[in-house]
Amino acid sequence: MSTKVSDHVLERLREWKVEHVFSYPGDGINELLAAWGRAGNRPRFVQARHEEMAAFEAVGYAKFSGRVGVCAATSGPGAIHLLNGLYDAKLDHVPVVAIVGQTDRSAMGGSYQQEVDLLSLYKDVASDFCEMVTVPEQLPNVLDRAMRTAIARRTVTALIIPADVQELDYAAPGHAFKMVPSSLDLSDCAPVPAEADIERAAELLNAGEKVAVLVGQGARGARQEVKEVADRLGAGVAKALLGKDVLDDDLPGVTGSIGLLGTRPSYELMRDCDTLLVVGSSFPYSQFLPEYGQARAVQIDIDAHMVGMRYPFEINLVGDARATLRRLLPRLRQDGGGGWRETVENNTARWWQVMERRAAVGADPVNPEYVTHALNSLLPHNVVLTADSGSAANWYARHLRLREGMRGSLSGTLATMGPGVPYAIGAKFADGDRPVIALVGDGAMQMNGLAELITIQKYWRDWADPRLVVAVFNNQDLNQVTWEMRAMSGAPQFLPSQSLPDVAYADFARSLGLGGARIDTPDDVPGAWETALAADRPYVLDFCTDPAVPPIPPHATLDQIEAAAAAVLKGDSDRAGMLRQGVKAKVQEMLPGGGSRGNRPDAGGER
Repeated sequence: MSTKVSDHVLERLREWKVEHVFSYPGDGINELLAAWGRAGNRPRFVQARHEEMAAFEAVGYAKFSGRVGVCAATSGPGAIHLLNGLYDAKLDHVPVVAIVGQTDRSAMGGSYQQEVDLLSLYKDVASDFCEMVTVPEQLPNVLDRAMRTAIARRTVTALIIPADVQELDYAAPGHAFKMVPSSLDLSDCAPVPAEADIERAAELLNAGEKVAVLVGQGARGARQEVKEVADRLGAGVAKALLGKDVLDDDLPGVTGSIGLLGTRPSYELMRDCDTLLVVGSSFPYSQFLPEYGQARAVQIDIDAHMVGMRYPFEINLVGDARATLRRLLPRLRQDGGGGWRETVENNTARWWQVMERRAAVGADPVNPEYVTHALNSLLPHNVVLTADSGSAANWYARHLRLREGMRGSLSGTLATMGPGVPYAIGAKFADGDRPVIALVGDGAMQMNGLAELITIQKYWRDWADPRLVVAVFNNQDLNQVTWEMRAMSGAPQFLPSQSLPDVAYADFARSLGLGGARIDTPDDVPGAWETALAADRPYVLDFCTDPAVPPIPPHATLDQIEAAAAAVLKGDSDRAGMLRQGVKAKVQEMLPGGGSRGNRPDAGGER
């Protein structure tokens, strides 16, 4: 039997060690589906409920496996549906390859059903490499380049294959004019800057008295090196949200997340430092970095296209984070930072006390900060955490203390709604031995998560560790936007846009044969986590949380506080609750450090 183009596509993916393709079927890829049947479903076709979810699952797989994620879709609407997940990958610098169908070549330009100009549609999201296969001899070159470019540049690439081309007999490129042969393999590369530039950076950092380090996901492979640099310089270390799992939150001097979802000690670290080292991060909110002219600064990034942004850096080192830091370390002074490091550590210790007290504040019915805070001591040592966009991301960023061996991520740059559950599915296919927890708001759960519970039901028995816990923060409000309206615009909550229907998330999970429970009292929170993490199947926890607990930054400006107060005067629908919870949350920051008010909210206290 002859080898079709479709057969060769799957064969080449196998040669690239691709094990999963996240997809949803359609007639634009019918011949690829037939090839999957002939190939014994290798690589494995993972059926999502929607093409956007397939793309998100490929992103989650890539983030947590360190390998390229592959997704596939039919022509027209299927290709369009992939876009949001693909942009999430592009903006977070994640390697993802999209394989999409197209109408037959004979119909192109004829306004045919489901005909979309995919080359134009994909030219931005797959700007580094997007090609359409029109003859068999283009393979394997275009597929190899799509894979190699996605991996090397940590980006999205796309391969468009018309339906009739998929059915053609495969013919390899010949040794002839205008034929382009290809090859597999891509070696690891750890580029480093010139020695003279590393020396200049060391001199700048050694001259600093109050050094701050900011790490992002690009520093993930340099965990030990970042720690040693911080210890030598007596520096505090803040983490961009995508770099939350780069360093242990229990290490001295690690101040936690930075930015709108960040911590107060990270804000103070940047506010007071005189020297800044940024490693593997393109953190966008420059207002949370030192004032211009306040600090001398060095940046390390593997991508020359991404250096020199966000802050007026004196020295931009283009190189692999681990390799560059290892060459930098012998040149750095070793004095521990003295009083500066002690101040950073004290500020951080006090912050965790504040977080404990804020979690202990009573709410109606359950404080969402307590839901997340109570999880800390129960986190499995090898857990993978995903968080969706919205107020749930605040609690993930501020309350969870990640330790070595734990992983976590979210949609860091696009900040799109809906990837929390499909990321978790991708993580399970990346490593089925690891427990996974997804923190998801009820808006995101209604948008995408409910349908993807069906995907979980379809595949969970294949995972070595069946634990996948979906925690829904059910406050019947699109909470992050509600608070942004209050704090940024002084506008009251607009109920027709913000109010969400109450959904029995746990009941739906149980109807699928999964585990599920609704929790509406704080007493039941720890036990619910323990039950879900001990379950023999995926589990949905429906936490009934108080929408009046403010997710606004603990270092909110006076303007933001005044704007939120103005929302009350304009008739905010939740005026009593937001004032009560906002005051109680801020009071915790003003109390003296030291003791703790316990680990559980007082169920009988003020609501």
